[in-house]
Amino acid sequence: MEVAAAAAAAGPPSNPRTVEAVFRDFKGRRAGMIKALTTDVDEFYQQCDPDKENLCLYGYPAEIWEVTLPAEEVPPELPEPALGINFARDGMDEKDWLSLVAVHSDTWLLSVAFYFGARFGFDRADRKRLFTMINDLPTIFEVVTGTVKKQAKEKPSVSSHNGNKSKSGSKARGSEMGKYSKPAKEEDDGLDEEEEEQGECAACGESYVSASDEFWICCDLCEKWYHGKCVKITPARAEHIKHYKCPACTNKRARP
Repeated sequence: MEVAAAAAAAGPPSNPRTVEAVFRDFKGRRAGMIKALTTDVDEFYQQCDPDKENLCLYGYPAEIWEVTLPAEEVPPELPEPALGINFARDGMDEKDWLSLVAVHSDTWLLSVAFYFGARFGFDRADRKRLFTMINDLPTIFEVVTGTVKKQAKEKPSVSSHNGNKSKSGSKARGSEMGKYSKPAKEEDDGLDEEEEEQGECAACGESYVSASDEFWICCDLCEKWYHGKCVKITPARAEHIKHYKCPACTNKRARP
C-alpha cells in the first residue's frame, strides 16, 4: 500500500460521538492494523526501514493502514501510536517484532477509543459498555500470534454452558442466540450491563454480541458456532438444512 494512497483513502478525521460509533471506529482501525501485520506483512516489513526516521503504524476507520511519521502538531489531535517501530525490525526475530508491534497497536487502539469517550463525556455505563464490546474481540496480539485460534480450540462451545440447545436438526440462530445469555443482573446503581456466556465464531474468532442481529449457525458434529457469512450460509438456506456440517468437519469426513 502506497503511503500517499493510504493517506487519501483515510478520508476526513473520524469524530464518533456515541458508543456504537466509537466501536465502529475501533473495529475499522483494528482491521486495518491486522491487515498490516498479517495479509500485508511483507509490504509492512519493507516500509519499516530502520534507516528512515521514527515511523508509526496507523490504522484508519476505513480498514486501511499506513506507516508514516508521527503528527507534527503539538498536542496531536488523537493519541499517537508507538514511535520508532522500524528501529527494532532488524534487531529482533521477525515474529517477536511483529508481536511487539501488535501489543503497541492494541494499546493505541484502546487509547483512541477512550479518548473519544472522554472527549464526548461518556458516563460510567457508556464506558463499561464500550469496554465490553471491545473486549469481546480478540486483540491484535492474539490474532497475530495465533493465540485466538488456540483459545477457540480449548474453550467449550456456547452450548456446553447451557442445556437449552436441541440435539435434533440444525442449530441456527440469528439474534435468538440471546437465549444462551445469562439474565441481566439488577444492581443498586443500575449501571451494570447484562453479563453473557460469550461464544466465539470458530472461523473468525469474534465473539457474539447481544446488540448484533448477525445470523449464526452451529455444526451438528463438532457443535461449534459460526457466523453465517463466514461459512456462506444464509438464514433462508439454513431452513432447508436438517443436519449442518461445518467446513472443517466436512473436510475431515472427505479424507480416505
